[in-house]
Amino acid sequence: MRQSAVDFPGQYRVHVALNVSNLEQSQRSYEMLLRTAPSKVRPRYAKFEPVDPSVNLSLNQIDEAFEVEKGSAHFGIQVKSIEEVHESARRFEKAGYKTLHEEATTSCYAVQDKVWVSDPDGHKWEIFVVLDADAKDQLYAESGCCGPNLTQLQ
Repeated sequence: MRQSAVDFPGQYRVHVALNVSNLEQSQRSYEMLLRTAPSKVRPRYAKFEPVDPSVNLSLNQIDEAFEVEKGSAHFGIQVKSIEEVHESARRFEKAGYKTLHEEATTSCYAVQDKVWVSDPDGHKWEIFVVLDADAKDQLYAESGCCGPNLTQLQ
């Protein structure tokens, strides 16, 4: 059996490919989000392969206009502490990004603290910690999984 030419932790790793309008701006944004430099940079392309979180994230610069909202709701990085959520917020705010904080919010039937940020093209990301893994909130049960109004991040 032929093996992968790329090593990564575990048996599986998520791959996400995002269209971006300006590779240089987006690369800086994702270096901050993932706390690592890209593993590969080519014309109109950058790939990130951090070990933690284990993901293969590629940025593909395209010339044609695209609408982020039509393709995805949002992306997220789950962390293990409230301090890590706060540290992520500080890092983005120091770099001039708008953030949105939520504390003890019910999201997908779990209570979470989180911070939201958008990349230069409007891809929305949440950095979150789960405080209660199985929240039973009647109001939330009626509305389902949703997030805050993130238009203020633009």
